[in-house]
Amino acid sequence: MKKYVCSACGYVYDPAKGDPEHGAKPGTAFEDLPDDWTCPECGVGKDMFSPED
Repeated sequence: MKKYVCSACGYVYDPAKGDPEHGAKPGTAFEDLPDDWTCPECGVGKDMFSPED
């Protein structure tokens, strides 16, 4: 699964780790995150993330 990077702050969403503090269990693909999920570092929406190279 691909990692995604926040263009606002540089936070990297790693599907292997998920974001358990915000309801995303480890193994959750970025595409499967809820539409209202936001960056845990800066609060921007999913539309501000892009796949990591």
